Amino acid sequence: MPLYHSSVYDRAFPVNSYWETTDAPIESDCPPLSEVQSCEVAIIGGGLTGLSTAWHLAREYGIRAAILEAGVPGWGASGRNGGFCCVGGTALRYPQLIQRFGRSETQRYYQEQREAIDLVRNLAEAEGLAIDPQGEGEILVAHHPSRQKALEADYAFFTEVAGYPCALWSPQKLSESGFSSPEAHAALKIGVGFGLNPIKYSRGLARAILQRGGKIHGQSPVIAWEKSGATHLLHTSGGSLHAKTVIVATNGYTDDRLHPNLNGRLLPALSQIITTRPLTLAEQAAQGWHTETPVSDTRNLLFYYRLLKDGRFLFGSRGGTWGSPTESQRHQTWMIRRLGELFPAWKGVEISHSWNGLVCLAADLMPHIGQFPQDPSVFYALAYHGNGVAAATWSGRSVARWVAGKMTQDDLCAVFRQPLQRFPLANLRKGYLRSAYLIYGLLDRSG
Repeated sequence: MPLYHSSVYDRAFPVNSYWETTDAPIESDCPPLSEVQSCEVAIIGGGLTGLSTAWHLAREYGIRAAILEAGVPGWGASGRNGGFCCVGGTALRYPQLIQRFGRSETQRYYQEQREAIDLVRNLAEAEGLAIDPQGEGEILVAHHPSRQKALEADYAFFTEVAGYPCALWSPQKLSESGFSSPEAHAALKIGVGFGLNPIKYSRGLARAILQRGGKIHGQSPVIAWEKSGATHLLHTSGGSLHAKTVIVATNGYTDDRLHPNLNGRLLPALSQIITTRPLTLAEQAAQGWHTETPVSDTRNLLFYYRLLKDGRFLFGSRGGTWGSPTESQRHQTWMIRRLGELFPAWKGVEISHSWNGLVCLAADLMPHIGQFPQDPSVFYALAYHGNGVAAATWSGRSVARWVAGKMTQDDLCAVFRQPLQRFPLANLRKGYLRSAYLIYGLLDRSG
């Protein structure tokens, strides 16, 4: 049974994303699967993980994969996110990673995250994708004075261990550097990352795959999965795809019924975004804002925001716990109020778009790349915890290398190669999420 309201999964339900207005439709290039077809590698999921996998298989190894996508490329989180191409993948902080994996493996993880960001930029340049890059790095803002010491510790880690260029900003420097807010008390500028247009990136990558001879079948959710000998039989409402190798890249939109090895192992969570109408230069100046660098704050239930190329302000937060249109409208009202509180000069500004989508959590709060335990012909890459533009692209390349025989699981960073565990009492996953929101909300309000 789906964990959220039916509209969250309904491919015919309007997304109302601002990004959707910025790129040409791709539906006609991705027809539904029909009849019985065969391929060497089948990929379930046409988001950034599946697209990156298919692109690298075709470009680097001459393997033309076929993608089965329930909607169209970029319909899910890959085309709805805030466009933050930055360090991410895990919901654990570096002290927790060091405690579990040691300093060396944690350092490797953050080095690979930097490589992932470079991979996105290089891939876009190689294919001539107009992804609208903006800003340099990422800014982490202390939403409460008590969080300043934590930023100082972050600065020490990212400079000394991760090797990132960083700078600590005082409140005065914060204001001088591009923005002002009553809930901004200091900041850490991390010189790694940038903003982009996620739907131009995902659809551009899809078009590049098609040009290289790959196949993408839209409106083709897998409704049954069988295996006959060494061949996987993936059935959709319009046909069947036979393949020797399958890659699962469904992330937050994974159906628990897709395969027993996935049941109860992922927890989707809603994230919601609003965008303002284009702000004039005078309106931007009134708030003291003139940076295009992506920003997030130090809340556990963080806000993330950035100025877009046409002057719109994008403002994101965690979403609701059900996802019905009524709840989404109620959450939008709350977000509009909080936008006005954080940025008083923009209180009451017109909102042009509001939308939500599912991010994906794992029980251990880490990203996962692996194989099914009893079937090494099935690979998976998923669970980026709300920050997967770079991590998903990098994971797709890693799976492509693995499938092509150019690496093994032992070559992966330890953070990525842990077993995908089932949630304890998996039917209560939504209860865990509600409890976490309550606790984290109280902690955030207290500083």
